[in-house]
Amino acid sequence: MNLTGNTIFITGGTSGIGRAYAEAFHKLGNQVIVSGRRKGHLAEVTKANPGMQAVEFDVANQASVEAVCKKLIADHPKLNALINNAGVMYLDDPSAEMDDAQMQSIVATNLLGPIRVTSALIEHLKKQPAAYVMNVSSGLAFTPMSFTSVYCATKAAIHSYSLTARYKLKDTNVKVVEIVPPWVQTDLLDSKDNPNAMPLADFIAESMKLIGTDADEILVERVKPLRNNAGPNEAPFFNKFQEMIAQSH
Repeated sequence: MNLTGNTIFITGGTSGIGRAYAEAFHKLGNQVIVSGRRKGHLAEVTKANPGMQAVEFDVANQASVEAVCKKLIADHPKLNALINNAGVMYLDDPSAEMDDAQMQSIVATNLLGPIRVTSALIEHLKKQPAAYVMNVSSGLAFTPMSFTSVYCATKAAIHSYSLTARYKLKDTNVKVVEIVPPWVQTDLLDSKDNPNAMPLADFIAESMKLIGTDADEILVERVKPLRNNAGPNEAPFFNKFQEMIAQSH
């Protein structure tokens, strides 16, 4: 990807990985539009980054997706890049009864949200000289954590969706990129100060270099053991990983 000269829409761009990517691309001279559900957070981000734009947006609401994406196309005809980053993560236990509302929230935000946003923008993106759909999945898509089972399942689904979207768009100007973060210091599960998680600035610096290449998957070194584990003999590493996570908490 050419790291300059783009008009980029980032969902979930008011904190964590989304905001960090927004600011990194903004500093490189791209037109960045961030979205989120909270006006106060949007205002804080745009105030801190003059020239960046923001839109109130709930990716879990289909009507919001349709309305906002239609306005985005009208207001930003050169829009050529989408980063599907918005996501929620909650603890759960698949060995016990689970909260149905929580499950629906995770699936609506993490899975249906990116699919709906991409669907709403894809015909516009196909008209651009060069366009990008970047889906943020997770190392947990390949080696899940037992106490965030639904979250991990949605990220595995995003990987599958990215594969099929990439194949179907292979003869167009739209490139589908999957960003696969490791455990990063963000607000998810109060990981901001956890020394076992990768510092956010380090993740952004390493992954931005990879985004600037032709890679289909953005894999920083720290996430490769999780990414590479998937396969017929994945269970032993998965079991060991659960023990490692338990010890780190």
